[in-house]
Amino acid sequence: METPAAPRDVFRSPTGPARIFILNDHEPVRRGLRDLLENDGLAVAGESGSAAEASRLIPRLNPDLAVLDDRLPDGTGIEVCRDLRTTAPDVRSLILTGWDEQHAARATVLAGAAGYLLKQVRDHKELLSRIRRAAAGDALLTPEIRDRVAESLYAASSAAWLKSLTDLERNVLAFMARGLTNRQIAQEMRLLDDAVTVSVSSVLQKLGFRRRNHLVPVPIPRAWEVVS
Repeated sequence: METPAAPRDVFRSPTGPARIFILNDHEPVRRGLRDLLENDGLAVAGESGSAAEASRLIPRLNPDLAVLDDRLPDGTGIEVCRDLRTTAPDVRSLILTGWDEQHAARATVLAGAAGYLLKQVRDHKELLSRIRRAAAGDALLTPEIRDRVAESLYAASSAAWLKSLTDLERNVLAFMARGLTNRQIAQEMRLLDDAVTVSVSSVLQKLGFRRRNHLVPVPIPRAWEVVS
């Protein structure tokens, strides 16, 4: 559901409520999260149940923060976040996920998001605190953890045991681990933007981060486990 947005050049008062966009394909979940945010004094800038629609709406609505579901019928919050880093770089993102801490951290790094929210956490105060912190510009992964996760993903990009990835996809994963946007990867590899987008989706599919895979994300060997 689209909500009118202030023009991008309008100054936002630091005392005004943070504006949040919600991406989740389950309407009851969106409604519950919307009620939780609004009851805490936050503003819902808009919402959607589709990755493609969210990628179109969020740059127009220009929220402070986008809360992006991990798996959607037409994609992932990871992909939406990666799109936004090019089309709306001032919008921060959180990945809303049902994965464990290890895989949630990897999803965050692959997306270039500020952090993640675990669906199984029932502490609403903690959830709201993380949303407020991210909207205010805080990174919810420490630089040390982010670097260790990135290193593990970079190592995975050349791992012999991960046989499903093509050479192109291994290179794309390596650049994702280094924090490059899709457009930056396209420039580095001299590819069309669309070709990189397709490769990113394929990498996420093969690693188990897309819904139609029906699998948990691919485990990374214990030597590369990075989040305590």
